[in-house]
Amino acid sequence: MGEVRVINVNMGIFEKNDSVAAVNREKLRAEKTFMINLMASPGAGKTTTLLKTIELLPKDMKIGVMEADIDATIDAEKINAAGVRSIQVHTNGNCAMDAEMTRQALEEFETSDLDLLVMENVGNLVCPAETDTGSSINVAILSIPEGDDKPLKYPLMFQICHCVLINKIDTREYFDFDDAAAVERIKFCNPEAEVFFICAKTGEGMGAWVEWLRQRMAEWTR
Repeated sequence: MGEVRVINVNMGIFEKNDSVAAVNREKLRAEKTFMINLMASPGAGKTTTLLKTIELLPKDMKIGVMEADIDATIDAEKINAAGVRSIQVHTNGNCAMDAEMTRQALEEFETSDLDLLVMENVGNLVCPAETDTGSSINVAILSIPEGDDKPLKYPLMFQICHCVLINKIDTREYFDFDDAAAVERIKFCNPEAEVFFICAKTGEGMGAWVEWLRQRMAEWTR
């Protein structure tokens, strides 16, 4: 009998995804549209953080939001109610957006007139970190109630993020969360990651995050 052929399917899948992601990224760069891939666990405060961020950005900035979810339209309805253009993207059971899903959503949404596009990815710390979508930057939210050990338990998420927002700092007194340990663990995964402590509900700390975001957007359009 001949040798058994071994086919690395995952490598093929990820290579194809990365190729499509590169096309997505170049399309957005050509349009001067800055795209955030926003990721977090369910309940970490993605939508609340997004709404507060939009509130603090210049009123003349053209913003769009793609809400990715397995089902339902709750988050897209919240964004629409705030007067921001949005679409709901159903992933048909997939636990995260990939580059091809993103490509289709970009075509549907028509992004050429947008300054900022935010993809609120499906809520979890595993699947969204595994596939490049073609975004300009990746941003993760870690909430105080989740604990300061999450960067050690889900290192890939923090390795691929340009920025980590530690949310719900107004709940510190109720949870055993070590700020310094959280930052140290994030930096261990990714020394280049920016870290901001925020409370999206009250707005505390949001100014520094929004200023950092505006600087990254300015660099993208140069």
